[in-house]
Amino acid sequence: MGNLRRILLTQLLTFHYIWGEWTCPGFLCTDGGCISQSALCDGTADCHDGSDEFEDTCGLLQCKKDEFACGSRRCVSLLFRCDGTDDCGDGSDEASCHKNCTAESFLCERTGSCVARAKLCDGWPDCPVGQDVGADACPSGQTRAPHTCFSSEFSCGDGQCMPHSWRCDHSPDCADASDEDDCDQNECLVSNGGCSHLCVDLPMGFLCDCPAGMRLVHDSQCEEIDTCLDTDVCNQLCVHVNGTFSCDCHEGYLMSPKTGECKAKGDVAQLVLSSSEGVRWVNTAGMEYREIAAHLLGPGPMAALTANRTLYWARPGQGSIYRISMDGKPLDPVLLLKSHGAVLGLAVDWIHEHLYWTNAGTHSIDVARLDGSVQRLLIGGLAMPTGVAVEPLLGLLFWAEGGSSPRIECALLDGQGRLPLITSAIRNPVAISLDMPRRLLYWVDSGMRTISRVRFDGQHRKTVVESNGYLDRPFGLAVFEGHVYWSEQATHSICSADKHNGSLFRVILPNIAFPGALVLIHPVLQPKGSAVCGNTSRVCPYECVPDLFSGTGSPSFTCVSPTGGVVLSVLLVGGALWWWKDVFKPSRTLTFLDFSLKESQDPLIHGP
Repeated sequence: MGNLRRILLTQLLTFHYIWGEWTCPGFLCTDGGCISQSALCDGTADCHDGSDEFEDTCGLLQCKKDEFACGSRRCVSLLFRCDGTDDCGDGSDEASCHKNCTAESFLCERTGSCVARAKLCDGWPDCPVGQDVGADACPSGQTRAPHTCFSSEFSCGDGQCMPHSWRCDHSPDCADASDEDDCDQNECLVSNGGCSHLCVDLPMGFLCDCPAGMRLVHDSQCEEIDTCLDTDVCNQLCVHVNGTFSCDCHEGYLMSPKTGECKAKGDVAQLVLSSSEGVRWVNTAGMEYREIAAHLLGPGPMAALTANRTLYWARPGQGSIYRISMDGKPLDPVLLLKSHGAVLGLAVDWIHEHLYWTNAGTHSIDVARLDGSVQRLLIGGLAMPTGVAVEPLLGLLFWAEGGSSPRIECALLDGQGRLPLITSAIRNPVAISLDMPRRLLYWVDSGMRTISRVRFDGQHRKTVVESNGYLDRPFGLAVFEGHVYWSEQATHSICSADKHNGSLFRVILPNIAFPGALVLIHPVLQPKGSAVCGNTSRVCPYECVPDLFSGTGSPSFTCVSPTGGVVLSVLLVGGALWWWKDVFKPSRTLTFLDFSLKESQDPLIHGP
C-alpha cells in the first residue's frame, strides 16, 4: 500500500558529453547505471545492484517523527504501521503487531501481520517466515513451506534438505547424520526415492534410472533426449527419424538453399536500440542506420507493436512509459502512463493488446491496456525483477529476477500458475528474449557473462555464448532467425552471434554511447492466430476476452462467439495441463509442474 501511494520524485536525466565521453549528472551506480540524484537513498533500489541504497552510500537512516524506519532503509508513514500490508518490503512495519485478524485473513505468528486466506497454501510464503505455507496452515501437505523439502529431497532431522541421492552413501551430509540412518530399508518405497521415473533399490542405498529415450540429470531427474535440440541441425522445425534429420521452416519464413537458415519473408528486420543519444534503428544486416527519437534520451527498456509500428519506451530510473510511432518523420513521444517505480523491462501482448513491465519500485510485474487507460499490479513480492517477455498464442508470461535468489519463471498471462524454469547456475539475468519458432527462452546473465537458452518447459538448458570480451556489461537481448543480438555497455557496441553455439560473432554497431535495450521489428515476430484461452490446451475459435482489470472475482479468459454468447469461460488457476498437449509431444508422461522442478542441470553444454 505504501509503495502504491509513494511516487518517485525523480528528475528527468540529462546526459552530458565531455570530450566525447558520457558522464552521469546524477548518481553513478557501481554497476555502471545512472540514476537521478533525487532517487538516491530514497528507500527504493533504483540501481540494478541496489548501490544507491547501500549504508556506505547513504549512512544511517533518519526518518521524520511521523514516519517509521524500515529495516529495508525506507521511511513509511506511521499510519502504515501494523496495517496488515508489508509497506517496507521486508515486513518490519508489520513486526510485533500482535493484532487480531479477520475471518478472511490469517495471522502470521511472529510478526502479527495478517495475510488474506486466499493466499494460504499457494506455495509462496506471504508471512515473513512462511507460516502461511507451513504444515500448521496446510495440513494436507500440498504446498512446500520454506523448511520442508521437495519429493526429490531428503529431510534431515533438523529440517535441512538434501538430495535424495545422498541418502545412504556412506558419507553423512546432514548436520545430524540422519541421512545415514536406517539404510537397510528400501528407499524406493518412500516417494520413489526422489526419482522422477525409475528407482532401483540396492543392498546399500539406491539409484535412479530412466526409460529408453531419456537421460538422467542431477542424479534423480529424467530429461527426454531431444536429438534435434542437442545437435541444433535445424534452424526451426526438425524431424529426427532413424538417424536422419528433416528440416523445415514455419509459415512466414523461407529456407536458404545455401545455409539452411530460415529467413523471414519480406523486408529486412529492423533492430531498434535505446541509448544516451536517443532511440535509433539499424537493419539486421548492419547496412542502414536511422534516428527515431533523438529526444528519448537514455538506455531505457523498450517493446513494440508491429501491426501499427508503435514503440514503447520507459525513461531510465523512472516509471514513465512513452509511446511513439515509427512511421514517417520523427514525432514527439506521447506519455502513455506513469508507474509507481522504475521500469526495467517491457513486453507487448499483441493478441490481447496488453503491455507488461517489471517494476523495481514495487518489486512486481505490472500490466496495462495498450492505450494506458487502466493498469494494475499483476505479480508482487519479487526481489529484483528485470526482463519480461510474453507468448500470447500459448498464453504464457516469462520474467527474470535478480537479487539474492536469481531465477527465471513463467506463468499464465494473468499471473496465475507461477512455475520456476531456471533456479541454479544463474547470477544476474538482465534481459530475456523468446525464439518462438523453436519455443526457446534466451537470457543474458551479466554475472555469468553468458547468453543461455532453455525450452519453455525448463528442459534442455544450454549456454550458447560465453564471455568473449563483449559480455562484461550486457544490457539488451533479442533473437531472430539464426542469430542472437545483444547490447554491451563496456565496449559501447551492438553485437550478434549464431544462436546455436555463439559462432559467427560480429560487432554490428560500434561506438554507441551507453547502449540500452533492443527490440526487433518484423511481422513474423508477432503472428496472428487463435490463442490459448485459459488454463487448458484449447484455443478459442472466436474471440478470447481477458478480464484482468475488473477488480472483482478471479481473473478469467472468456471465449465469446460473434453473437455475444459465451462459449468457454475458464478461471485461471495453476496446476492444470493448460497448454501441454498442444505444445509438446503427447508421449511425455510428466506434468508441467514436474518439469518445472527438474530443469536441465548442465548449463555449460556447447554445440559443436
